[in-house]
Amino acid sequence: MKIARAFVPSLILSGFVAVCGSNFRTIARPMGVESPQAIEQSQQNCRVLSSGTLLARTELFFGLSKADGTEVTDSEFQGFVDREITPRFTDGLTLLAGKGQFKNSRQVIVRESSRLLILLYPLGKGNDSNRKIEEIREGYKKTFQQESVLRTDDLSCASF
Repeated sequence: MKIARAFVPSLILSGFVAVCGSNFRTIARPMGVESPQAIEQSQQNCRVLSSGTLLARTELFFGLSKADGTEVTDSEFQGFVDREITPRFTDGLTLLAGKGQFKNSRQVIVRESSRLLILLYPLGKGNDSNRKIEEIREGYKKTFQQESVLRTDDLSCASF
């Protein structure tokens, strides 16, 4: 399929994480570019500002339009979440519904429904988490005949 960009008006983390005001700050650096010193400084800032923890944050954007013109149903998507995502990230996740659009290879704007998955996980589990995330992306592409699943990564300071 194609890359979808979703409009996300709010953030809800697993229904049990308080995320508000100074308790949540995104560190605006792409993952993999930080020096160990910069990560340690960000962790210290996180502790001071919000008594929080510095976590890796990955967002996956899933387009719901299939190549045959049909759409991934809510039931099909939930089945994928239950089989492929939840077993890999048992500590929690957030799913948001959205409407996305992108310009395809023919320069035509395509609009479609989408789902945004937000994962927060410890930095120390980065390699294992990265493998799990890539398995989810590949599984979705294969299951629903998609060309891609957009992935973004960052660091976040979260206070629970």
